[in-house]
Amino acid sequence: MSTEMFVEEKSIVRHIWGNSDTILFIFAGASAEFALNKAVDWLYFTGKLPEDPLGRLFSTVSYARTIVFSDKQSANEAIERINHIHSSVENKRGKNIPDWAYRDVLYMLIDYSIRSYEVLERKLTTAEKREVYDVFYKVGKGMQIPGLPVNFEDFEKMRSLHMEQHLIYGDLSKDLFAQYRKHLGPLRNQLLLETQRLIVPIQVKKILCLRRRSLLKPLLGLYKLSRSIKIDWLLKELLLPSQYKKEIRSLDVLTAQREK
Repeated sequence: MSTEMFVEEKSIVRHIWGNSDTILFIFAGASAEFALNKAVDWLYFTGKLPEDPLGRLFSTVSYARTIVFSDKQSANEAIERINHIHSSVENKRGKNIPDWAYRDVLYMLIDYSIRSYEVLERKLTTAEKREVYDVFYKVGKGMQIPGLPVNFEDFEKMRSLHMEQHLIYGDLSKDLFAQYRKHLGPLRNQLLLETQRLIVPIQVKKILCLRRRSLLKPLLGLYKLSRSIKIDWLLKELLLPSQYKKEIRSLDVLTAQREK
């Protein structure tokens, strides 16, 4: 009897989350939007985010990736661990994380999953976008997040409304972007900014005063060529912080499966 997986093996969600390129783009977009969210003070409460902003963002992305590639029981256990972590932080602070803040993070993962794949691979069909939403809707229900839209079309409207209501450039935003620069260095931070220009929604670009066009766009074709001749990891070795290379390699689930 086969084990029931949380996400079907042929799902587009596995293609998106089984490739380190798309995950790094998801990470880039989320790093910008995390900093602008009005609930960013929750990310500062334990002090871990400013100490290791990249590590904290990678942990969020890694949890999502783990859930996508787990069987149903293991995925639900991972979701419960997330719930426990959040409850612990809430108990220490003596107040609850706003429901809308939970929705915002979930919406980010959905939106940047779609955007990343479309930038790096191809346009998704409406059915595939609905599939992405349905997977993360299950995650949200497991986290007992109230007020989630019932379908992808309603999600698009809610996502836009949330960005209008919950994004602002404040003192903690300024500090977090400074931490990115500190931990990445000038060259890698510039690469992050150019990736954000490629991927973030117009609402985020306006708040950050990002120009519409990214310098990376003309180079995407060359990068795709490097993947086809398998030298893309040479570029990643040069561009990525050494302490995260092992974690990033582990994100290439589909590549690892093909090599078995």
